[in-house]
Amino acid sequence: MSAKILVVDDTPHNVKLLADLLGVKGYAVATAATGEEALAKLGAEKPDLVLLDIMMPGLSGYEVCRQIRADPCTALLPVVLVTSLDPQQERVKGIDAGADDFLSKPINQPELFARVRSLLRVKALQDEVARHTEALKVSNLKLEQRVDEQLAQLDRLSQLKRFFSPAVADAIVSAGEKSILAPHRREISYVFVDLRGFTAFTDSAEPEEVEAVLRDYQAAMGSTVTEFEGTLDRFAGDGILVFFNDPLPIAEPGRRAATMALAMQERFAPLRERWVKFGYELALGIGIAQGYATLGAFGFEGRWDYSAIGSVVNLASRLSDEALSGQILIDRRTCAALGDAAEVEPLGKLPLKGFAQPVPAFLLKNLVS
Repeated sequence: MSAKILVVDDTPHNVKLLADLLGVKGYAVATAATGEEALAKLGAEKPDLVLLDIMMPGLSGYEVCRQIRADPCTALLPVVLVTSLDPQQERVKGIDAGADDFLSKPINQPELFARVRSLLRVKALQDEVARHTEALKVSNLKLEQRVDEQLAQLDRLSQLKRFFSPAVADAIVSAGEKSILAPHRREISYVFVDLRGFTAFTDSAEPEEVEAVLRDYQAAMGSTVTEFEGTLDRFAGDGILVFFNDPLPIAEPGRRAATMALAMQERFAPLRERWVKFGYELALGIGIAQGYATLGAFGFEGRWDYSAIGSVVNLASRLSDEALSGQILIDRRTCAALGDAAEVEPLGKLPLKGFAQPVPAFLLKNLVS
């Protein structure tokens, strides 16, 4: 696309001469007979260069040049002042007004074309810089938006990791599956972990001792939950509530729950040995149940917990209450899901609080490959 030049002169002959010369060289030409007309055409014509006569009725070339420089949209537009007066005398005034170059009348054609080409090169470079600047602004804006989005995502991920394993939390954030946090129904394996003897311990121990025990206990058990990719319902004092097969389905949730429970008992042993030396009689009891529950984010604005609601939760809790030190009690559905992979001991039907009929229970001893 050819450059456009605005020729401003109150003498029609001069305007036609310059327009013809520039047109022959392939430039697009717009014309104005007064300074006021020239300023009006700047916005409409958007010229790349202005050839501006100094001596005109109304606004002089100097005043037009000053107004061009005062407008941010045209502040860098190349302006060549054309004069028939003493060039040395007019040059100082022109520089003060903001002119880029000067031409004397009568016009010397080679000089005209040389100055036009030179200033158009400058204009092209200025336009390129402006394009890059604008592109940089857009890029920075997009970068800021991405940073804000990533910070929001990190904040959301941090919140999700309170409940889910890192892998599950990452999957939810990456997929943008907000609906997965809405209440829904699914079959899960629920694990209730509880410290035996904790109430008696808290009655006799100092608060600092209780805090130290809980910190070591929750750190060891919490890392085990993460390792087996369980969903942490919550820590409830000395109780730890975990479930499997939600929010994302997994294969054999019952086996995953049982494997984690056995690992917890194994990793609890060194803690128990250390606490015995301090006179703390603490042990681990675990209950596992399998069944349907309603799951999702429950709470209110500013405080949401991802949790499970249903009789399967109560059953796991009651089985945990019945478990003696070091025992893992499972319900009939969990036992059936484990099948021949589990070494279990039937305990018969146990009367459990909150259940109208006694519930069959099994002592999980081991898992075989």
